[in-house]
Amino acid sequence: MDDNATTDQTSEAENSYWRENIRLLVSLMAIWFACSFGAGILFRDFLDQFSLGGYPLGFWFAQQGSIYVFIALIFFYVVRMKQIERKYDLDD
Repeated sequence: MDDNATTDQTSEAENSYWRENIRLLVSLMAIWFACSFGAGILFRDFLDQFSLGGYPLGFWFAQQGSIYVFIALIFFYVVRMKQIERKYDLDD
């Protein structure tokens, strides 16, 4: 009986871990999509009214901004995953 209880607790912890992991990934990918597709393509005409470094902001997002946002999201993902792994006692 104790083995089944331990297995159920482990399975529940694994499911919670993966649920948090997938939720984090989906939200970060949605942010990146909004930045790259939204700011670089959909809202480009509106953003081109403003400039950054002498370039129209929509153009900047399409060429550089989405890359910078993606790199920032990678660093955020690493930090957040370390917290999640500590929470579920999976850190090294």
